[in-house]
Amino acid sequence: MGILFAKHKKVSRVTEQDKAILQLKQQRDKIKQYQKKILFNLENERQLARKLLNDGRKEKAKLLLRKKRFMEQMLEKTDGQLTNLEKMVHDIEFAQIEIQVVEGLKVGNESLKKLHEVLSVEAIEKIMDETQEGIEKQKEIDDLLSGQLTAEDDEAVLAELEALVSEDEARAVLDLPTVPLADVPRAEGPPTKVRKEQKTETLVEA
Repeated sequence: MGILFAKHKKVSRVTEQDKAILQLKQQRDKIKQYQKKILFNLENERQLARKLLNDGRKEKAKLLLRKKRFMEQMLEKTDGQLTNLEKMVHDIEFAQIEIQVVEGLKVGNESLKKLHEVLSVEAIEKIMDETQEGIEKQKEIDDLLSGQLTAEDDEAVLAELEALVSEDEARAVLDLPTVPLADVPRAEGPPTKVRKEQKTETLVEA
């Protein structure tokens, strides 16, 4: 039952190089802390030696200064160790980058090989030959069709083409919308002859 319900253990992505870098950085941090401690002690030893000199205890002050000198030499050694550790970290990290570049080049080469297998020279030549054969076959068909038509056939084809064009133009004209015309008022004409005679008779009777 424990086997059935046991969770699959995840594969760690942490490499041995990562572990080594982590350890080197931890040692580097410890050295930096030790350097801070030494610097603090050096300042204290210097102040204490000055106080002893003021009190007239010269030999005691001299002993403290010798101790201070020893601590300064230790500080210089830690500087060298710190430089070596940082260089080692840098070298490992750069080596990891180089490995990633090499792996990327390897994958790229494999992809190129597969593409070259698909697009080999023989395959490309075959495709070009088939394409050329298709072009030549179509040209033969066109030549056969054009050779069977006479001059009269060509004239009939052109006449039919012109007729189709004319029909399209006529259909386009019929499809145009009609514009309604506005009503134009009629102009009144001159008085008729009968009206003139009636007016003359009226004047005579008067």
